[in-house]
Amino acid sequence: MFEPQGIAFFVLLLLIFAGLLVWLAVAKQIAFRVLAACLAFIPAMLFGVAAVNRYYNYYQTWGSVKADFTNQGVASQPQVPHAAGKNGNTISRLDLSPQARSEATQTGYLFETVVKGPLSGLSRTVYIYLPPQYFLARYASYRFPAIELLHGSPGNPEQWIDPMNILPTLDGMTAVHKADPVVLVMPDTNGGQDYSLQCLNAVGGVKDATYVAQDVPNFVAASYRVQPPGKAWAVAGLSEGGFCAANLALNYPTRFGFAGVMSGYYAPLDNQVPKGGRAGAPPVYAVPFHDQPALLLKNTPDEYITKMSPGTIIPRFFLAAGADDGQDVQAAESFRQELQLYQAQVPLDLVPNSSHDASAWRGAERPMLSWMTPQLAHEAAVGDAAAAADREHAEAEARARTKEKDKGPGRKTGATALPTTRK
Repeated sequence: MFEPQGIAFFVLLLLIFAGLLVWLAVAKQIAFRVLAACLAFIPAMLFGVAAVNRYYNYYQTWGSVKADFTNQGVASQPQVPHAAGKNGNTISRLDLSPQARSEATQTGYLFETVVKGPLSGLSRTVYIYLPPQYFLARYASYRFPAIELLHGSPGNPEQWIDPMNILPTLDGMTAVHKADPVVLVMPDTNGGQDYSLQCLNAVGGVKDATYVAQDVPNFVAASYRVQPPGKAWAVAGLSEGGFCAANLALNYPTRFGFAGVMSGYYAPLDNQVPKGGRAGAPPVYAVPFHDQPALLLKNTPDEYITKMSPGTIIPRFFLAAGADDGQDVQAAESFRQELQLYQAQVPLDLVPNSSHDASAWRGAERPMLSWMTPQLAHEAAVGDAAAAADREHAEAEARARTKEKDKGPGRKTGATALPTTRK
């Protein structure tokens, strides 16, 4: 009843505010009047914050508020240690105890790690979720498909954990066979909540696109039992992350097989970048691709797609928007029409009674996962079969070379000539 979006909570704030105003009016001493005025500011401020929260349907429980502001459930996630492999690459080791591994077969395993991007030069936090099936014996030789989930701005990777609740949603759907198990990868796309980089490789700026589209998938595929970037990978995002998903899918079509865009936009906005390119510096506005029309076109999805050659292979798209947000709906419908030249059926989910808010994004999760994960699972099975065939072919060649060596030098192979008899 007194949850952050409950009517009772708003009424309580109004009553407190009214009571303090009465005290301010009847108080005789100036000190008490000043105190009442100062205290009245608190419920007024909380009322404004609660109204914004209700409008965007963000925090639904006090538990989610506490978890976000104290980082509970996120900061408490295990840090995965790294070790250097023989070739110098970084290898992540879970090192789970028998008890933790047993629990992971029921609940999956969410952890935090830092991915250092050799191509982008960036180092950022990434949250990775391995589903329960990852720890089951029957999946021991299965390389899982993956979805890279991109948050909005302001925002961080934890947005997908709470309030989006992507983990219980996926696990619940998988348990009733409405979705297939996938690995979830949630990177920090901006390097801090003060910035908005839009997953772009801006001229003279941070190589954000390289980090998100190349460094992170490469790391995950090399470190865990996950398919290599390609058809068994998807990229999906909300708001700014939706723009990222659309733009990266079109610019890196061989690294993703699917894309999910929730309340996204399809032309870049101004960036908020760290001043001087220094991490932690104050944010300043910057126009991406200033005086670079070719790059601007390539990073404007709703224009770039119209310039592609007929028959160009691109990832398959899923689009969603809050039905009450006319701008988001119009943008999604327009982009859907352009996509239909390359994708026969483009799903568009308009979430009722929602706008550009968490209600729309939570409402779009289930349709997206039910559409996307079975296709990802199919591509993963195809990938595993191709990898097995390649291994079998390589092993056959190795056996043939070994057999050839065992014959020793000077021995000839092939048919032996028979002696002829003169008549």
